[in-house]
Amino acid sequence: MGGITLDRDGAVAVVRFDRPDKLNALTLAMYDELGAAFAEVRDDDSLAVAVLTGAGPRAFCVGADLTESIPALAEGRFDISHWDAAHQKHTRLFKPVIAAVNGLCLGGGFEIMLSTDIRIAADTAEFGLPETGVGVVPAGGTLSRLTRQIPYVWAMELMLQGDRIPAAQALRYGLLNDVVPAADVLDAALERAHRLAARSGSALGVVKEAVLRLGDLPQDQAFHSEALYGQKAFTSPDAREGLAAFAERRAPRFPSRGADG
Repeated sequence: MGGITLDRDGAVAVVRFDRPDKLNALTLAMYDELGAAFAEVRDDDSLAVAVLTGAGPRAFCVGADLTESIPALAEGRFDISHWDAAHQKHTRLFKPVIAAVNGLCLGGGFEIMLSTDIRIAADTAEFGLPETGVGVVPAGGTLSRLTRQIPYVWAMELMLQGDRIPAAQALRYGLLNDVVPAADVLDAALERAHRLAARSGSALGVVKEAVLRLGDLPQDQAFHSEALYGQKAFTSPDAREGLAAFAERRAPRFPSRGADG
């Protein structure tokens, strides 16, 4: 049947959509499993970063299973808020999440990608939001997120027309950080993840939480809150260690990363 898997590569969690025979389409159970995987990353202090990818070479994730998950919504058995944890709405996961997009990234897969912080795609990947073609809408965070992440006209083109675009165009639109050969996409994401895992966990967490929380505030209020977030970081044990390491010309051993730094 397939599902969601979580493997560990040191301090990096590798979370996979693991239903390659169905292009990693999401069953009802997989939405719950993905939310649980994100919660595990959030709550496990030994994990610093997550990489999200798809099993097999063909797809990252093509979204909700049209034979199970979408009918459940259409029949009113529950609303899409049931999947908030999988879509990282109202998230408390302030560790970085990197998407390694290894193939088709459509519908709900595209929506979940939008919840990640850094995105590496294979040069063969394709992206699209086909929902309006079947009479539904991308309500897994995209109606709110997409126009905040890329220019309005490109966001509306993607949501209204539903056309697929190649990785190079997604990069030009600002949806991606980098495009690499398909064989290298997971390694490229893991390399970035391990670089982040060497940095201050408390500082990374403050950056992500502040960015998620401040975006909707009036600017004067945002500046005030930003100063509070900054003070939290400046007075942290990690900051004391980082400044001491700089002065002593050595690598920092951040308390947030445990005894080994």
